[in-house]
Amino acid sequence: MSEPITPKAAPAEADAVTALLRAVHDALDLPLPDITDEAEREHRALLISRAAHARIILAGVLEQDHDIARAAELLDRWITDEPVTYTPWEDKGAPV
Repeated sequence: MSEPITPKAAPAEADAVTALLRAVHDALDLPLPDITDEAEREHRALLISRAAHARIILAGVLEQDHDIARAAELLDRWITDEPVTYTPWEDKGAPV
């Protein structure tokens, strides 16, 4: 009879990878802008900036072997430094 298989604890690196994936998701998951030109311009500029930050972080991890947990923390900090300041779109319940 074989021994029962007990699940092993996930390595710390798995938690770091999850944190990095969450940070990239949060960087790119912006609310839709209001329909004004200004809100759309601000949304576009923020999305471009955050995508650039995410690419920098991912390149550091993939090409320079940067620490994954540290990379996630840095991207989270960059996201915090660039909050959504434009007016998000709201569904005002207009008739279809």
